[in-house]
Amino acid sequence: MISLRPVLNVLGFLYVGLATAMLIPAMVDVAARNADWQAFVMSALITGLIGLLLSVAVGGALTDGLDIRQTFILTTLSWLTLPAFGALPFLWLGVGYADAVFEAVSGFTTTGSTVLSGLDSLPPGLLVWRSLMQWMGGVGIVVMAIVLLPFLRIGGMQLFQSESSDRSEKIVARSVELIRLFGITYLFLTFVCVLAFLLTGMTVFDAINHAMTTISTGGYSTHDLSFGYFTDPAAGWVAVTFMLIGALPFVLIIQALRGRPLVLWNDPQVRALLGLVVLTSLAVTVYLGAALEMNFSEALLASTFNIVSIITTTGFAMGDYTTWGPPVIGLALLLTFVGGCTGSTSGGIKIFRFLVFFGTVRAHVRRMVRPNRVMSEQYANTRLTPELSFSVLAFLVVYMGSVGTITLALSGFGLDIVTALSAAATAISNVGPGLGPIIGPAGNFAPLPDGAKWILSFAMLMGRLELFTVLVLLDPDFWSR
Repeated sequence: MISLRPVLNVLGFLYVGLATAMLIPAMVDVAARNADWQAFVMSALITGLIGLLLSVAVGGALTDGLDIRQTFILTTLSWLTLPAFGALPFLWLGVGYADAVFEAVSGFTTTGSTVLSGLDSLPPGLLVWRSLMQWMGGVGIVVMAIVLLPFLRIGGMQLFQSESSDRSEKIVARSVELIRLFGITYLFLTFVCVLAFLLTGMTVFDAINHAMTTISTGGYSTHDLSFGYFTDPAAGWVAVTFMLIGALPFVLIIQALRGRPLVLWNDPQVRALLGLVVLTSLAVTVYLGAALEMNFSEALLASTFNIVSIITTTGFAMGDYTTWGPPVIGLALLLTFVGGCTGSTSGGIKIFRFLVFFGTVRAHVRRMVRPNRVMSEQYANTRLTPELSFSVLAFLVVYMGSVGTITLALSGFGLDIVTALSAAATAISNVGPGLGPIIGPAGNFAPLPDGAKWILSFAMLMGRLELFTVLVLLDPDFWSR
């Protein structure tokens, strides 16, 4: 029988922490003389009280730590329940229940899809809360990807166990110290991003909000036009830089900041990510110059910004790239599945899984030509074992199967195939905008039926939890003994 007492105790502490964070937008509204501060205070009281009661009820049970099954349960329950509490301020301010949950789930999973419009006139506290949810979600994603998932052996994540395990080479001796380093690095990068945005002429309010949603590769903006609102090209290039930083492995960023800058370039997935960004950006730049007669500097910024935003699953927009023609639309759909590096705040399939997949296919083709030849594919000097390759292939099959299933479910609500497929892809990959006139970069998800929003909320959580973290809980063997 699985003991849930330690799990509930940790959840209680998380709820108290979330309640404390809710006081930040409350203070912003008080400073702006906006009465909506009451929504955040009341939501904080409810969330904090439930958290305290939960911890007291289980008697602070956490003496022996968490085993693997408890870790699965804690990870899933955290991502399921924190958005439910995060939706309380939206409910208090009159947003519908389905919309409130959708917005909160999109925030915590750093997806960036939104049902809100008129962002320029929304209360400042609400805008800060949206950004803060994504910023906190980004921290949770990095911790989950580096500290938890390697031990849960999901989708090839065991490959990175050597970088967070106490049983082999590591940056620091304990996971707690590693999490502390993540927090310090995350804060530092956010602060630098704020300063960079301020130098481009952004207001302090815009700079802080966009820094939080850029580093977390979340994509919430304080303006309906997203980054199209800012006229200085420097703001776009700063965003490109920090979106890419957010899509890099945080373990390697920490090592680089500690005097080993070359570790980033030596990682195959980092080189692959940067290579993909450069090639696709230049290709689209040439296309925009030839087909739409854009000048080079404008085309380069527009193409690089939007491609980086999609690949890193940030979801910012600079103009409506769906008006650039079918080739760009097709490329945008394909790039939706890619994602950034493992151990980053990005969603998607992740670059390293593609590298493992292509390496497995290459090895299989070579064995077809020379069946008796013994070959060993490697990733960054680590041998790809059959178990690891199978884990990645299983993840890819479930990933694409999930996209297909969500697409079919959305079609049942009368959505056209472009809207249904792109919505499913962007939700599972945690990207943000989809394609088409409804949910494209110039639209939002508000017109969708409530049933479709619930399905997409579930899809965003599934994608953020790497699918198998949820699926394993449906296996009867998980709950036996």
